[in-house]
Amino acid sequence: MCGRMAITLPHDAMAQLFAASPANDLPEVPNFNVCPTQRIAVCTSEDGRRLYRPMRWGLLPHWYKTPNDGPLLINARSETVADKPAFRSAVRERRCLVPASGFYEWDRTDSKKPLPWYVTRTDGSPMVFAALWQDWGQGEERLSTCAILTCAANAQMAQVHDRLPVILEPEDWSLWLGEEGKGAARLMKPIEDGALSMQRVGTEINSSKARGEGLIVPVPLNPA
Repeated sequence: MCGRMAITLPHDAMAQLFAASPANDLPEVPNFNVCPTQRIAVCTSEDGRRLYRPMRWGLLPHWYKTPNDGPLLINARSETVADKPAFRSAVRERRCLVPASGFYEWDRTDSKKPLPWYVTRTDGSPMVFAALWQDWGQGEERLSTCAILTCAANAQMAQVHDRLPVILEPEDWSLWLGEEGKGAARLMKPIEDGALSMQRVGTEINSSKARGEGLIVPVPLNPA
């Protein structure tokens, strides 16, 4: 699952990493508490050209009459994405990459006090999620929207949660974007164990209104 993330990466650097042309209206960074429905930057490949552009995090199917007309679709399960009406066209035709510094997950063993973890790549490189996108609305109400793919957790993440975002390696970006023909389905799998670092962070992140770099500062597992 991916329900909150941190995006601190400079847009120019990410556009260069993806060899993409950046839009002029990208959301402000850094943002240490990116929440669903907020604008994020994604990489798409359209007409032989990569674009780095903003999208609403939360896919809106074309049949929604308003953005609040149905469930908030921030994630798509890789096991069923090809069958779900909201996703099946997008996963075939409109796949994108979502870069992030890391994401948050909550250990809910104690239902009264969920404990947050901040997850990053062990090698310190940007985390790039497999995602899909859909345009919604018309005219001034037109929105580009996206959802992040999830898969079963690897052994490392399973200690906290049973789901994990699909995280792609650089050599797989072209295939996911549809630039190398068919076969992207094989990429919808958990990243290998050891590729992620997980650190407990403070419960301030439990609030969607929390802001600042302090949200990713590690805290002791067993504070005195």
